Amino acid sequence: MAGAAAAAAAAAAVTAATAVSSTKVSASAPHLTTSSPFPSTTTMPTPATSVSQMPWSPEGPMQIGFVGAGRMAEAIAMGMIVSGKVEANNILASAPSDKNLWHFQNLGCKITHSNTEVLQNCSIVFFATKPHILPVVLAEISPAVTRKHVIVSVAAGVSLHTLEKLLPPRSRVLRIMPNLPCRVQEGAVVMARGRHAEKCETEYLQKLLSVCGLCEEVPEAYINIHTGLSGSGVAYVCMFSEALAEGAIKLGMPSSLAHQIAAQTLLGAAKLLLQSGQHPAQLRSEVCTPGGTTIYGLHALEQGGLRAAAMNAVEAATRRAQELTKQ
Repeated sequence: MAGAAAAAAAAAAVTAATAVSSTKVSASAPHLTTSSPFPSTTTMPTPATSVSQMPWSPEGPMQIGFVGAGRMAEAIAMGMIVSGKVEANNILASAPSDKNLWHFQNLGCKITHSNTEVLQNCSIVFFATKPHILPVVLAEISPAVTRKHVIVSVAAGVSLHTLEKLLPPRSRVLRIMPNLPCRVQEGAVVMARGRHAEKCETEYLQKLLSVCGLCEEVPEAYINIHTGLSGSGVAYVCMFSEALAEGAIKLGMPSSLAHQIAAQTLLGAAKLLLQSGQHPAQLRSEVCTPGGTTIYGLHALEQGGLRAAAMNAVEAATRRAQELTKQ
């Protein structure tokens, strides 16, 4: 896809420009070196008495932390860096092992094995651990959380109520649910705020995440639906793209060309939908001429139950997200 290629090229440029400043992780030196803009001797900040005393602002340099360094954390960080919204050396990521940290290191970000160190040096902290691990991690870092922190959970199935119970009273907490295309700045992100998160902080986070694509504040009840529609939906679209290409391969088109055309077709159709603002059925009718090729293809898709299968997929994934929330 053209968009993905452009983003990949931009990410490569970021990597080349910042590789020299990367901090290496090793068993003997699990924390950041003293050359880091996040010195290990930093003391905990004094709790703020008002929102105006938050240590970050749209005009100032942003210190962004990630606890957990998996694919989704990397996708969000890459979106911020490639867009130019956040400098790579203003991002600090932690994980218990080196397995995923090298992705952040290659982007030019700072890395550490200490979750508490992230809290000591960053005001906006994304928690991108696996859902069943998050309560343990929050118990570990809870003493380091102050009113100057904005805690952002990326964990599926962990409610705002649960997050607020696990953190100090009046902690500023938000939940977000992004998807993988944040990596190429074409993601879809929804966010819901906790009881003590202020509107200005929510708007600031929305502005920050908008560099990753669409970002909307929604009621928390919509987050599980978004998971089934967009979080998991990336996999549905990839499967559909694969099936389209395999249909062409069956008829003799080379595999690489078929997959490229299928992906570009999905990209073009998505742009038409977003830019036109039309209902999908309207654009579909513009492609479909009486007695033409498209109506025959659509008939075959209806016979295969594509519409019902897609609806069932969204419903099944949403129900699973709701089950995880209850666990």
